[in-house]
Amino acid sequence: MKNLPEVKMGIIAVSRDCFPMSLSESRRKAVVAAYNAKYGEIFECQTTVENEVDMRKALAEVNAAGCNALVVYLGNFGPETPETLLVKEFKGPSAVIAAAEESGDRLLDDRGDAYCGMLNASYNLKLRNLRAYIPEYPVGDADECADMINDFKTVARVGIALSDLKIISFGPRPQDFLACNAPIKQLYNLDVEIEENSELDLFEAFKKHEGDERIPAVVEDMAAELGAGNKKPEILSTLAQYELTLRDWIEAHKGCKSNVIVAGKCWPAFQTQFKCVPCYVNSRLAKDGIPVSCEVDIYGALSEYIGELVSEDTVTLLDINNTVPKDMYEAEIKGKFAYDYKLTDTFMGFHCGNTATDKLAFCEMKNQKIMARSLPVEVTNGTLEGDLIPGEATIFRLQSTADAKLRAYVAEGEILPVRTRSFGAIGVFAVPEMGRFYRHVLVQKNYPHHAAITFHHNGRLLYDVFKYLGVRFDEIDYNQPAGVRYKSENPFPKM
Repeated sequence: MKNLPEVKMGIIAVSRDCFPMSLSESRRKAVVAAYNAKYGEIFECQTTVENEVDMRKALAEVNAAGCNALVVYLGNFGPETPETLLVKEFKGPSAVIAAAEESGDRLLDDRGDAYCGMLNASYNLKLRNLRAYIPEYPVGDADECADMINDFKTVARVGIALSDLKIISFGPRPQDFLACNAPIKQLYNLDVEIEENSELDLFEAFKKHEGDERIPAVVEDMAAELGAGNKKPEILSTLAQYELTLRDWIEAHKGCKSNVIVAGKCWPAFQTQFKCVPCYVNSRLAKDGIPVSCEVDIYGALSEYIGELVSEDTVTLLDINNTVPKDMYEAEIKGKFAYDYKLTDTFMGFHCGNTATDKLAFCEMKNQKIMARSLPVEVTNGTLEGDLIPGEATIFRLQSTADAKLRAYVAEGEILPVRTRSFGAIGVFAVPEMGRFYRHVLVQKNYPHHAAITFHHNGRLLYDVFKYLGVRFDEIDYNQPAGVRYKSENPFPKM
């Protein structure tokens, strides 16, 4: 899968000069051994940092080793200035973790006090306006610290990838479709570049790909992927031409960035000019690690990419679309699953056909039903329809508000093994307390209808990622359990 940067982790132990350095060193070695055994390679810096001179020497070591993520390890109380300067001067994501005490028999000479040192480290990071990953409970033994580092590896992958990311968009949002519009200022705060283009630029490039000698090979690959689901073989050459246009544009416009994702447009003029819809092509790029959002949803594409980085798997972008009919709920959902879902816990997630084939239980490539209501069928071909694979799911979104503030939401649930009996790329979702979440987060906080979807439970790490990216913790929402009231929720129950 493309767009997944390699994380090369380094660890530097720090030591307060009035504590034995050997304590930090022996504890660091134990953490490295635990990480190697459970998760793989981590570069162990041999310089233990007591002062600013040590700090520069240690940084030179991790930089020479090619590390792009750093763990600052408080083996004892730690030196406040040098340890925070490590975070400041290292050119990549950093984490700060601390050692727990090993034994009651060692509390006289080998007590490290890193539990206390973490407090001072966090205070000094704030004084310097520095961002570092601090785990939910950042103090542990060697095995627990290895687990913290593995979690940080995911957060670091997001940080590294976003600092090397360009989002390419085509066209403004369609008329009467302002829901996905948001200021791009926060993209620059995240080190993300944005290249905004006209649909006319894309159409010109598409026309230049007429007769491209690579088209037959792409057509063959599409036909093999679709198999019996290839219901519109006559459109494959046009779709292949469009896919080559997008892939070539990405390669030609990367500029100084390594990773590229796309926010595209598919209506109202796309069908009549390109003579197809781009849904199936978008699904193929997503499967290849290049999310392509619909309707020029820039923050939707960014959310998809973050989900890909966290889950290391294909993602999709769906409308939080329609309710599940009561008769369908009563017959096929109520009382039939481990969690006793209420009707309001369920909804259908849908988009015209941008979900990758490997995330659909079955699929057919055909015409787009909604667009065909007002256009000739032959210019609406190219959508991928089918029910989503059942199993774990996380719905989430990172969004800029109209006044350019970042906020986010995360909710875990599942895609139920229930036939949708509908069209598009679609699934029946169930999220505990979804009805209240829908009203007091999605509606109350003015989120657009597009949600990024991973096909796993990634809520814990996504929450950590959003905090690391600078979203205020009180602006990261989740589905509150029953009995926990949202601030906007009416405290007086309906009688």
